[in-house]
Amino acid sequence: MILPETYLATILLMILSMVCFGSWASTFKASRLRFELYYFDFGLGFLMAAVILAVTAGAMGFDGFSFVDDIQHAGKREDFYAFMAGVIFNLANMLLIAAVSVSGMAVAFPIAAGLTLIIGILASQFEKSSGNPLLTFAGCVLVFVAMLLAGAAYRFINEIRHEASAKAGKAKSTRRPVAVKGIVLAAISGLLMSPFYPLVTNAGKGDLGLGPYSISVIVALAAFLTTFVFNLFFINLPVEGNPVDFMDYFKASPRTHGWAVLGGMMWCGGLLAGLTAASAESVHVALGLRYGLSQAFTLVAILWGVFVWKEFQDGDSRTKALVGLMFLLFGLGVTLVSMAQTFVVRPS
Repeated sequence: MILPETYLATILLMILSMVCFGSWASTFKASRLRFELYYFDFGLGFLMAAVILAVTAGAMGFDGFSFVDDIQHAGKREDFYAFMAGVIFNLANMLLIAAVSVSGMAVAFPIAAGLTLIIGILASQFEKSSGNPLLTFAGCVLVFVAMLLAGAAYRFINEIRHEASAKAGKAKSTRRPVAVKGIVLAAISGLLMSPFYPLVTNAGKGDLGLGPYSISVIVALAAFLTTFVFNLFFINLPVEGNPVDFMDYFKASPRTHGWAVLGGMMWCGGLLAGLTAASAESVHVALGLRYGLSQAFTLVAILWGVFVWKEFQDGDSRTKALVGLMFLLFGLGVTLVSMAQTFVVRPS
Protein backbone atom coordinates (compact mmCIF):
# COMPACT_ATOMS: atom_id res chain seq x y z
CA MET A 1 0.00 0.00 0.00
CA ILE A 2 1.13 3.53 -0.70
CA LEU A 3 2.27 5.42 2.39
CA PRO A 4 4.20 8.71 2.61
CA GLU A 5 7.98 8.26 2.79
CA THR A 6 9.15 11.88 2.90
CA TYR A 7 8.59 14.81 5.24
CA LEU A 8 7.06 16.92 2.44
CA ALA A 9 4.59 14.20 1.45
CA THR A 10 3.51 13.76 5.06
CA ILE A 11 2.96 17.49 5.58
CA LEU A 12 1.02 17.76 2.31
CA LEU A 13 -1.25 14.90 3.37
CA MET A 14 -1.88 16.59 6.71
CA ILE A 15 -2.79 19.84 4.93
CA LEU A 16 -5.06 17.90 2.55
CA SER A 17 -6.78 16.31 5.54
CA MET A 18 -7.29 19.74 7.13
CA VAL A 19 -8.79 21.21 3.95
CA CYS A 20 -11.11 18.24 3.34
CA PHE A 21 -12.40 18.14 6.92
CA GLY A 22 -12.99 21.88 6.89
CA SER A 23 -14.63 22.04 3.47
CA TRP A 24 -16.85 18.99 3.03
CA ALA A 25 -19.91 20.62 4.65
CA SER A 26 -19.87 23.25 1.90
CA THR A 27 -21.18 20.55 -0.44
CA PHE A 28 -24.28 20.36 1.77
CA LYS A 29 -24.78 24.10 1.45
CA ALA A 30 -24.28 23.87 -2.31
CA SER A 31 -26.69 20.95 -2.75
CA ARG A 32 -29.58 22.77 -1.01
CA LEU A 33 -30.99 19.37 -0.03
CA ARG A 34 -32.55 18.68 3.33
CA PHE A 35 -29.74 17.24 5.41
CA GLU A 36 -31.66 13.97 5.88
CA LEU A 37 -31.70 13.37 2.11
CA TYR A 38 -28.21 14.76 1.62
CA TYR A 39 -26.82 12.18 3.99
CA PHE A 40 -27.85 9.17 1.88
CA ASP A 41 -25.55 10.41 -0.88
CA PHE A 42 -22.88 11.44 1.62
CA GLY A 43 -22.69 7.87 2.96
CA LEU A 44 -22.56 6.48 -0.57
CA GLY A 45 -19.76 8.84 -1.56
CA PHE A 46 -17.81 8.00 1.59
CA LEU A 47 -18.01 4.25 0.90
CA MET A 48 -17.26 4.62 -2.82
CA ALA A 49 -14.13 6.69 -2.19
CA ALA A 50 -12.89 4.37 0.55
CA VAL A 51 -13.24 1.25 -1.61
CA ILE A 52 -11.76 2.86 -4.73
CA LEU A 53 -8.72 4.17 -2.83
CA ALA A 54 -8.28 0.84 -1.03
CA VAL A 55 -8.21 -1.27 -4.20
CA THR A 56 -5.95 1.19 -6.04
CA ALA A 57 -3.53 3.04 -3.75
CA GLY A 58 -4.05 0.40 -1.06
CA ALA A 59 -2.79 -2.31 -3.43
CA MET A 60 0.23 -0.41 -4.77
CA GLY A 61 3.61 0.37 -3.30
CA PHE A 62 6.81 -1.60 -2.83
CA ASP A 63 6.19 -3.24 0.53
CA GLY A 64 4.18 -6.10 -0.99
CA PHE A 65 1.47 -5.71 1.66
CA SER A 66 -1.89 -4.82 0.15
CA PHE A 67 -5.25 -3.75 1.51
CA VAL A 68 -6.59 -7.32 1.12
CA ASP A 69 -3.61 -8.73 3.05
CA ASP A 70 -4.21 -6.16 5.76
CA ILE A 71 -7.89 -7.07 6.15
CA GLN A 72 -7.08 -10.79 6.34
CA HIS A 73 -4.27 -10.26 8.83
CA ALA A 74 -6.14 -7.97 11.23
CA GLY A 75 -7.72 -9.22 14.44
CA LYS A 76 -11.44 -9.38 15.15
CA ARG A 77 -11.12 -6.92 18.02
CA GLU A 78 -9.44 -4.38 15.75
CA ASP A 79 -12.23 -4.84 13.17
CA PHE A 80 -14.77 -4.21 15.93
CA TYR A 81 -13.00 -1.01 17.03
CA ALA A 82 -13.04 0.33 13.47
CA PHE A 83 -16.69 -0.60 12.93
CA MET A 84 -17.78 1.04 16.17
CA ALA A 85 -15.77 4.12 15.24
CA GLY A 86 -17.82 4.29 12.04
CA VAL A 87 -21.12 3.93 13.90
CA ILE A 88 -20.24 6.64 16.43
CA PHE A 89 -18.86 8.94 13.75
CA ASN A 90 -21.98 8.63 11.64
CA LEU A 91 -24.42 9.64 14.36
CA ALA A 92 -22.15 12.50 15.47
CA ASN A 93 -21.66 13.69 11.91
CA MET A 94 -25.38 13.57 11.12
CA LEU A 95 -26.00 15.76 14.16
CA LEU A 96 -23.23 18.09 12.99
CA ILE A 97 -24.78 18.52 9.55
CA ALA A 98 -28.16 19.01 11.27
CA ALA A 99 -26.53 21.79 13.30
CA VAL A 100 -25.08 23.28 10.11
CA SER A 101 -28.55 23.29 8.54
CA VAL A 102 -29.90 25.22 11.55
CA SER A 103 -27.04 27.52 12.53
CA GLY A 104 -24.43 27.44 9.72
CA MET A 105 -20.85 26.23 9.45
CA ALA A 106 -19.32 29.16 11.33
CA VAL A 107 -21.33 28.28 14.45
CA ALA A 108 -21.71 24.50 14.32
CA PHE A 109 -18.07 23.62 13.63
CA PRO A 110 -16.35 25.59 16.42
CA ILE A 111 -18.86 24.35 19.01
CA ALA A 112 -18.73 20.68 17.96
CA ALA A 113 -14.99 20.53 17.22
CA GLY A 114 -14.16 22.64 20.27
CA LEU A 115 -16.00 20.30 22.62
CA THR A 116 -14.36 17.26 21.01
CA LEU A 117 -10.95 18.90 21.39
CA ILE A 118 -11.46 19.74 25.07
CA ILE A 119 -12.80 16.28 25.94
CA GLY A 120 -9.90 14.64 24.11
CA ILE A 121 -7.35 16.77 25.94
CA LEU A 122 -8.92 16.12 29.33
CA ALA A 123 -9.03 12.38 28.65
CA SER A 124 -5.37 12.30 27.58
CA GLN A 125 -4.33 14.29 30.65
CA PHE A 126 -6.26 11.91 32.88
CA GLU A 127 -4.72 8.80 31.33
CA LYS A 128 -1.17 10.12 31.24
CA SER A 129 0.04 13.65 31.81
CA SER A 130 1.48 14.82 28.52
CA GLY A 131 2.51 18.23 27.33
CA ASN A 132 2.84 21.48 29.18
CA PRO A 133 -0.17 21.69 31.57
CA LEU A 134 -0.21 25.49 31.70
CA LEU A 135 -0.28 25.91 27.91
CA THR A 136 -2.81 23.09 27.63
CA PHE A 137 -5.14 24.70 30.17
CA ALA A 138 -4.81 28.14 28.59
CA GLY A 139 -5.53 26.71 25.14
CA CYS A 140 -8.64 24.88 26.39
CA VAL A 141 -9.92 28.05 28.05
CA LEU A 142 -9.51 30.03 24.82
CA VAL A 143 -11.29 27.34 22.80
CA PHE A 144 -14.13 27.26 25.33
CA VAL A 145 -14.49 31.06 25.19
CA ALA A 146 -14.54 30.83 21.39
CA MET A 147 -17.40 28.32 21.67
CA LEU A 148 -19.32 30.76 23.88
CA LEU A 149 -18.73 33.57 21.39
CA ALA A 150 -20.03 31.36 18.56
CA GLY A 151 -23.19 30.77 20.57
CA ALA A 152 -23.56 34.48 21.28
CA ALA A 153 -23.10 35.40 17.62
CA TYR A 154 -25.72 32.81 16.67
CA ARG A 155 -28.16 34.30 19.19
CA PHE A 156 -27.64 37.88 17.98
CA ILE A 157 -27.93 37.01 14.28
CA ASN A 158 -31.21 35.20 14.97
CA GLU A 159 -32.56 38.23 16.80
CA ILE A 160 -31.58 40.52 13.93
CA ARG A 161 -33.24 38.25 11.37
CA HIS A 162 -36.38 37.95 13.48
CA GLU A 163 -36.68 41.72 13.82
CA ALA A 164 -36.26 42.11 10.06
CA SER A 165 -39.01 39.52 9.46
CA ALA A 166 -41.28 41.21 11.99
CA LYS A 167 -40.87 44.59 10.28
CA ALA A 168 -41.66 42.96 6.94
CA GLY A 169 -44.76 41.33 8.44
CA LYS A 170 -43.44 37.83 7.84
CA ALA A 171 -42.82 36.79 11.45
CA LYS A 172 -45.48 34.61 13.11
CA SER A 173 -44.75 36.17 16.51
CA THR A 174 -43.10 39.29 17.84
CA ARG A 175 -41.44 37.29 20.61
CA ARG A 176 -37.70 36.93 20.09
CA PRO A 177 -36.65 33.38 19.21
CA VAL A 178 -34.52 31.37 21.64
CA ALA A 179 -31.50 30.33 19.57
CA VAL A 180 -30.42 27.11 21.25
CA LYS A 181 -31.27 24.33 18.81
CA GLY A 182 -28.16 24.70 16.65
CA ILE A 183 -25.95 25.02 19.74
CA VAL A 184 -27.41 21.89 21.37
CA LEU A 185 -27.11 19.82 18.18
CA ALA A 186 -23.49 20.89 17.71
CA ALA A 187 -22.64 20.21 21.35
CA ILE A 188 -24.14 16.70 21.25
CA SER A 189 -22.25 16.08 18.02
CA GLY A 190 -18.97 17.10 19.64
CA LEU A 191 -19.67 14.94 22.67
CA LEU A 192 -20.42 11.88 20.54
CA MET A 193 -17.43 12.45 18.26
CA SER A 194 -14.92 12.40 21.14
CA PRO A 195 -14.51 8.56 21.20
CA PHE A 196 -13.98 8.36 17.42
CA TYR A 197 -10.23 8.87 17.20
CA PRO A 198 -9.42 6.77 20.30
CA LEU A 199 -11.34 3.89 18.67
CA VAL A 200 -9.52 4.45 15.36
CA THR A 201 -6.19 4.49 17.22
CA ASN A 202 -7.04 1.20 18.96
CA ALA A 203 -8.05 -0.31 15.61
CA GLY A 204 -4.55 0.35 14.25
CA LYS A 205 -2.55 -0.74 17.32
CA GLY A 206 -0.42 -3.84 17.72
CA ASP A 207 0.65 -6.62 15.41
CA LEU A 208 -2.96 -7.33 14.43
CA GLY A 209 -3.85 -3.68 13.89
CA LEU A 210 -5.51 -2.42 10.72
CA GLY A 211 -3.78 -0.17 8.23
CA PRO A 212 -5.18 3.22 7.15
CA TYR A 213 -6.92 1.92 4.01
CA SER A 214 -8.62 -0.91 5.89
CA ILE A 215 -9.76 1.41 8.66
CA SER A 216 -11.27 3.84 6.17
CA VAL A 217 -13.21 1.06 4.41
CA ILE A 218 -14.62 -0.39 7.63
CA VAL A 219 -15.52 3.05 9.01
CA ALA A 220 -17.17 3.95 5.68
CA LEU A 221 -19.11 0.66 5.59
CA ALA A 222 -20.38 1.20 9.14
CA ALA A 223 -21.35 4.77 8.30
CA PHE A 224 -23.18 3.74 5.13
CA LEU A 225 -25.17 0.97 6.82
CA THR A 226 -26.15 2.99 9.87
CA THR A 227 -27.28 5.93 7.76
CA PHE A 228 -30.46 3.99 6.94
CA VAL A 229 -31.04 3.29 10.63
CA PHE A 230 -30.37 6.77 12.01
CA ASN A 231 -32.19 8.50 9.17
CA LEU A 232 -35.43 6.74 10.08
CA PHE A 233 -35.44 8.95 13.15
CA PHE A 234 -34.34 12.18 11.47
CA ILE A 235 -36.78 11.83 8.56
CA ASN A 236 -39.81 11.22 10.77
CA LEU A 237 -38.79 13.50 13.66
CA PRO A 238 -36.86 16.30 11.92
CA VAL A 239 -34.79 18.79 13.88
CA GLU A 240 -36.37 21.59 11.84
CA GLY A 241 -39.42 21.89 9.61
CA ASN A 242 -41.90 19.23 8.58
CA PRO A 243 -41.16 15.51 8.24
CA VAL A 244 -39.23 14.75 5.06
CA ASP A 245 -40.90 13.18 2.05
CA PHE A 246 -38.41 10.51 0.95
CA MET A 247 -39.66 10.77 -2.64
CA ASP A 248 -38.06 14.22 -2.78
CA TYR A 249 -34.74 12.38 -2.96
CA PHE A 250 -35.61 11.11 -6.44
CA LYS A 251 -36.80 14.54 -7.56
CA ALA A 252 -33.39 16.11 -6.98
CA SER A 253 -31.16 16.77 -9.99
CA PRO A 254 -28.01 14.73 -10.74
CA ARG A 255 -25.96 17.82 -9.92
CA THR A 256 -27.57 18.03 -6.50
CA HIS A 257 -26.80 14.37 -5.80
CA GLY A 258 -23.30 14.94 -7.13
CA TRP A 259 -22.59 17.61 -4.52
CA ALA A 260 -23.69 15.26 -1.75
CA VAL A 261 -21.61 12.35 -3.05
CA LEU A 262 -18.64 14.70 -3.31
CA GLY A 263 -19.10 15.60 0.36
CA GLY A 264 -18.70 11.97 1.39
CA MET A 265 -15.68 11.57 -0.86
CA MET A 266 -14.06 14.65 0.66
CA TRP A 267 -14.59 13.35 4.19
CA CYS A 268 -13.05 10.03 3.18
CA GLY A 269 -10.12 11.90 1.63
CA GLY A 270 -9.61 13.82 4.85
CA LEU A 271 -9.73 10.67 6.97
CA LEU A 272 -7.41 8.64 4.76
CA ALA A 273 -4.94 11.49 4.30
CA GLY A 274 -4.74 11.93 8.07
CA LEU A 275 -4.39 8.20 8.74
CA THR A 276 -1.68 7.65 6.14
CA ALA A 277 0.24 10.69 7.39
CA ALA A 278 0.05 9.33 10.94
CA SER A 279 1.28 5.91 9.77
CA ALA A 280 4.52 7.34 8.34
CA GLU A 281 6.73 5.98 11.11
CA SER A 282 9.97 6.70 9.27
CA VAL A 283 9.11 10.42 8.95
CA HIS A 284 9.45 12.60 12.02
CA VAL A 285 6.97 15.46 12.23
CA ALA A 286 6.82 17.42 15.49
CA LEU A 287 3.87 16.36 17.60
CA GLY A 288 2.78 19.97 18.03
CA LEU A 289 2.66 20.52 14.27
CA ARG A 290 0.72 17.28 13.76
CA TYR A 291 -1.82 18.29 16.37
CA GLY A 292 -2.16 21.85 15.13
CA LEU A 293 -2.84 20.83 11.54
CA SER A 294 -5.31 18.16 12.65
CA GLN A 295 -7.38 20.76 14.56
CA ALA A 296 -7.10 23.70 12.15
CA PHE A 297 -9.90 22.34 9.96
CA THR A 298 -12.37 24.24 12.16
CA LEU A 299 -10.80 27.53 11.06
CA VAL A 300 -11.23 26.46 7.43
CA ALA A 301 -14.92 25.73 8.08
CA ILE A 302 -15.44 29.12 9.73
CA LEU A 303 -13.88 30.86 6.72
CA TRP A 304 -16.21 28.97 4.39
CA GLY A 305 -19.22 29.94 6.46
CA VAL A 306 -18.32 33.61 6.79
CA PHE A 307 -16.81 34.50 3.42
CA VAL A 308 -18.34 32.04 0.95
CA TRP A 309 -21.80 31.34 2.38
CA LYS A 310 -22.17 34.81 3.98
CA GLU A 311 -23.76 33.39 7.13
CA PHE A 312 -23.35 36.68 9.02
CA GLN A 313 -23.78 39.07 6.12
CA ASP A 314 -26.94 40.57 7.63
CA GLY A 315 -25.41 40.88 11.10
CA ASP A 316 -24.57 44.15 12.81
CA SER A 317 -21.07 45.29 13.79
CA ARG A 318 -21.37 43.64 17.22
CA THR A 319 -22.19 40.26 15.70
CA LYS A 320 -19.39 40.45 13.15
CA ALA A 321 -16.93 41.48 15.86
CA LEU A 322 -17.93 38.43 17.91
CA VAL A 323 -17.35 36.15 14.91
CA GLY A 324 -13.92 37.68 14.28
CA LEU A 325 -12.96 37.35 17.94
CA MET A 326 -14.25 33.77 17.98
CA PHE A 327 -12.04 32.89 15.01
CA LEU A 328 -9.02 34.52 16.63
CA LEU A 329 -9.47 32.87 20.03
CA PHE A 330 -10.12 29.44 18.55
CA GLY A 331 -6.95 29.72 16.46
CA LEU A 332 -4.93 30.89 19.47
CA GLY A 333 -6.35 28.09 21.60
CA VAL A 334 -5.38 25.43 19.08
CA THR A 335 -1.93 27.03 18.78
CA LEU A 336 -1.35 26.93 22.55
CA VAL A 337 -2.50 23.32 22.84
CA SER A 338 -0.21 22.42 19.94
CA MET A 339 2.72 24.22 21.55
CA ALA A 340 2.00 22.34 24.79
CA GLN A 341 2.85 19.09 23.00
CA THR A 342 6.36 20.42 22.33
CA PHE A 343 7.20 22.45 25.44
CA VAL A 344 6.89 19.73 28.05
CA VAL A 345 7.65 20.52 31.68
CA ARG A 346 10.22 17.98 32.86
CA PRO A 347 10.16 16.93 36.53
CA SER A 348 13.21 18.19 38.42
